[in-house]
Amino acid sequence: MSRRDLADQGGASSMGSGTPAAAGDFGTRLRALRTEAGLSQEELAQAAGVSVRALSYLERGRSRGPQRRTVQALAAALRLDTAGARELEHAASLGRPRPAIGNSGGPDAGPQAGPTTGRAAHHTLALPRDLHDFTARGPVLTRLLALAEHPGPAAAPVAVICGQPGLGKTAFAVHAAHALTPHFPDGQFAVDLRGMDPRPTRPRDALARLLRALGVADSAVPTGTEDRSGLLRSLLHDRRVLLLLDNAADEGQVRPLLPGTGASLTVVTSRHTLAGLESAHRTELALLRREEAVELLTRIIGPERVERERQAARDLAELCGHLPLAIRIAAQRLASRPGERIAKLVAQLAEQESRLDALQAGSLQVRAAFALSYRRLSPADRTVFRRASLAEGPDFSPETVALLADLPIRQAARCAEHLVDAGLLQPHPTADRYRFHDLLRLFATEQLAEDDERTHVSAAQDRADRWVLRRATAAALRFDAEHHPNSADGDPDLATAPADREQAQAWLEAERTQWLAALGRAQAAGHNQRVIDAAEAMHWFSDRNQHWELWVEVFRRAADSARALRSRRDEAVHLNYLAWAYTTCVYDHPAALATAQAAREAAHEAGDQLQVVWALGYGAAALHRLGQVDESITWLRAAAALLGGQTSPQSRLAELSTLNTLGRHLRESGHADEALLIHRRSEAICQAGVPGQQPDLIDLYLASARRHIGNDLAALRRWADAEAPLRYALVHFEAAHMPTWGEPARLDLGIVLRHLARHHEARETLTAAHDALRRMNNPRQAEAAAELREVDRLTGLTGDGPGAGPQEGLPDTSVRLGPGS
Repeated sequence: MSRRDLADQGGASSMGSGTPAAAGDFGTRLRALRTEAGLSQEELAQAAGVSVRALSYLERGRSRGPQRRTVQALAAALRLDTAGARELEHAASLGRPRPAIGNSGGPDAGPQAGPTTGRAAHHTLALPRDLHDFTARGPVLTRLLALAEHPGPAAAPVAVICGQPGLGKTAFAVHAAHALTPHFPDGQFAVDLRGMDPRPTRPRDALARLLRALGVADSAVPTGTEDRSGLLRSLLHDRRVLLLLDNAADEGQVRPLLPGTGASLTVVTSRHTLAGLESAHRTELALLRREEAVELLTRIIGPERVERERQAARDLAELCGHLPLAIRIAAQRLASRPGERIAKLVAQLAEQESRLDALQAGSLQVRAAFALSYRRLSPADRTVFRRASLAEGPDFSPETVALLADLPIRQAARCAEHLVDAGLLQPHPTADRYRFHDLLRLFATEQLAEDDERTHVSAAQDRADRWVLRRATAAALRFDAEHHPNSADGDPDLATAPADREQAQAWLEAERTQWLAALGRAQAAGHNQRVIDAAEAMHWFSDRNQHWELWVEVFRRAADSARALRSRRDEAVHLNYLAWAYTTCVYDHPAALATAQAAREAAHEAGDQLQVVWALGYGAAALHRLGQVDESITWLRAAAALLGGQTSPQSRLAELSTLNTLGRHLRESGHADEALLIHRRSEAICQAGVPGQQPDLIDLYLASARRHIGNDLAALRRWADAEAPLRYALVHFEAAHMPTWGEPARLDLGIVLRHLARHHEARETLTAAHDALRRMNNPRQAEAAAELREVDRLTGLTGDGPGAGPQEGLPDTSVRLGPGS
């Protein structure tokens, strides 16, 4: 056989220093060393951790050039000194062939041509270059390092790096592969599987490239995919190799390329989750944190420019959505224009319509990265992706996207899951909802404008708005005092309608951005009665979320719609609701007073005495907040006088609200005795019952009255008597899931407990109240913080306590059971 024949087989002559004798020299030397040590093949094999068969092959020259770690194990078992171990390693290295690159074997290769088993010193699948400015991802790299150091006894570990387009999956995988190189002395190999191409790389072709890179001659590469896969597993069984399989299309493309057993590590990147890939360690890359995004920008354009425009750098990170690709593109663009200010690019990115246009630098484009994934979607998935951009708010439900795409909800939900798998939507961690990354939403909006006719889009939006408003109205009516709480009348789909108040509240809260936007579009389209009906239904529900500022918009739209319909009575009703919202939700007391006065005028013109009463009550609340306490009491006494002689259920509810508010104003003006009498009167009305009203509603009025009674008794310094009515109120507000009422009552109870010197219980109660009031942005959070500091002072504890700020002049939260209280 000629020396060329040996080269074609991937033999040692390809390295320029080996011959068949080299392999024999190693085997002869190994056998001699074993004999000198007095060891049998079985004893040496056990001591070195290799099989008897492998050791026999080495001694007979059938295995050429064992791996370095195998030689090291044999040297240790033979107790060789450093020089002896070096000589044994040198003998082994002569038998390790270079791969037969570019050689197809040819007709002279003969029947002995076959795969080599040595290390591939040079090959065509070298890792891409690492990025010197790579930033963040430390925890993920640490997990990969753990896999490399402790692969486990089972199958060779596989790590899947997935996530939406632009997260830097390939950049991270390449960076990690370079960092892990010392752990894989037998080579690192990278294959681009072209998963986003119209025709991704076939497993058969990828296997051929890997086998050749591992030193298998062309003539020895099997024909079939299964045989190639088996040969790869055999070659990698006793090697430490790192495989980087980048841009995988699906599980079927990846499985044949995976090692079976051994210590090799495979890192797979994909825009898809590859959920069907068994026994994989899966990591979904997250967006960068703001400081990490700014650090990436700094590494690319330099710290001096970032330091000069620190706020602009943070703004740029926000506008890029903390997406690594977008930040890199923006930074590369700035780096190519050293005289351009960061703030200039920020101003360009602030224009949503052209943001994706600005996010390109040379051949790098955010839009192009998104388009690769979009083009691979099915027609139905594309439709859902585009139409979902019409959804309002940070997230949306399958119901919403089904309406917008005009698809059955099950099909729409399946499409949404496909989009999650493709990295184009992000699932909510607990709820059945989805969200876009900001830049992907812009891309979806662009595709909507390109691919959908405007009339179709308008029809989809109108269809969804009608459905959402009908459900919102039906759900909110469950909280109406005169509506049965378990009735779903008016819901557009009884099969999926909320079953009870709890589900109705959950739906209204989750979809509030959707129905609020639908309300605005209904008004813009002139559907004024639809707006009024929805706002009227929301009126009772609004008591459960008094911290929502959106109630100002809801009731302002309803008042405008009533004015457009020339209904002074409806205008008075919704102006009253608006006055309540100004006082309670946004603390704009001058606007509340002006709105209450307008409501009073409209009610007078409409001849509706009950609405005049509500206007007086809301005006009184605003006057009280503005410090005009005496005038507020005058307005409330006028309201109470108007109610005298009226017997309708609505009048009795108005009377309860008026009495509760009047008593509170009297107490806060120093007349706690009179306030207690008025609140006892309110308590008696509740205990007697109001005909035609739901018992649970009257229970809430009673809880409100007793909370006021507790505060009246506290104002009279009857601390022990005040505890019971306050606990009653808190328990009932909690049972009704009404934190906007319950947490101020908890604060009131905590104050009483402090005065009763029950400091431990007072601190627990006040801490819970403070935390909840802060979450709701309630003004009394400062009062709670001051009370906690007082408890600390009394018990000798140190520290500032939560929050800070004066407690003087803090208003009590307005409680409205229906209109006013």
